[in-house]
Amino acid sequence: MAKLTASRYGKARVRVLKILREGATHTIKEIDVTALLHGNFASSYTAGDNSKVVPTDTIKNTVNVLAKQHLGTEIEEFGVVLGEHFLKRYEQVEKAAVSIDERPWTRMEIEGQPHPHSFEAGSGARRFAHVTCTARAHVVESGIRDLVILKSTGSGFEGYPKCDLTTLPETSDRILATSFSARWTFAKAPPGYASANEGILDVMMKIFAQNYSPSAQTTLFQMGAAALAACEEISEIRLAMPNKHYLPINLAPFALENRNDVFVPTDEPHGQIEATISR
Repeated sequence: MAKLTASRYGKARVRVLKILREGATHTIKEIDVTALLHGNFASSYTAGDNSKVVPTDTIKNTVNVLAKQHLGTEIEEFGVVLGEHFLKRYEQVEKAAVSIDERPWTRMEIEGQPHPHSFEAGSGARRFAHVTCTARAHVVESGIRDLVILKSTGSGFEGYPKCDLTTLPETSDRILATSFSARWTFAKAPPGYASANEGILDVMMKIFAQNYSPSAQTTLFQMGAAALAACEEISEIRLAMPNKHYLPINLAPFALENRNDVFVPTDEPHGQIEATISR
């Protein structure tokens, strides 16, 4: 006999762009929202009963209307607004999980001056927020994914175990590059999510750039520890550093010496380094 043990449903990839106006100066907020509902929906799966199912089209419309009314500079606050709306409006909803990705837009500079309403697409990195709301509490997480960073020296990898399958040579000077991702949990709300997130990213990038890296593992731990020290409101941070390898090209057949300055880029296969750091 089959038994439904877990379920959730909702609307994904709800895309909204909003212009925030302060006089003649505009700011662009472009977001991609996924809103998933958990609760008393079992009969819709097991008995063909739709009497408690909030249509996913209604969820999409809710995102659009609340974006008009409430979306501002901080996507975390908008996630809380959405989650609390679903809990209060529908008694069958026990938990609402809202994920928001933000596309970066950078203000153009024209003749050295920032333009009030013209923008260019930023990097491929994405800021995001994930908000989980229940009747008892809400949990807010923020983070960044696909931030491509590289330093051309100040990194090495030595002293590792070797066997008959080891071909990697030791080095004290190598490129360290990654498509970096991190996700941190707020134990309580900071004075401002945007400024807290900016401070967390700034201190992690300082560690990456300035500290010698004996391994990606060491660098991840140092970056996470610095984030916890920089923002007392976060309780935990999860980090991932998939390596983007830059392998020295053998120029000896051409009577040339490669002094660690010519490489072939490759990211498949790649090392996958992850860590969770808590207080």
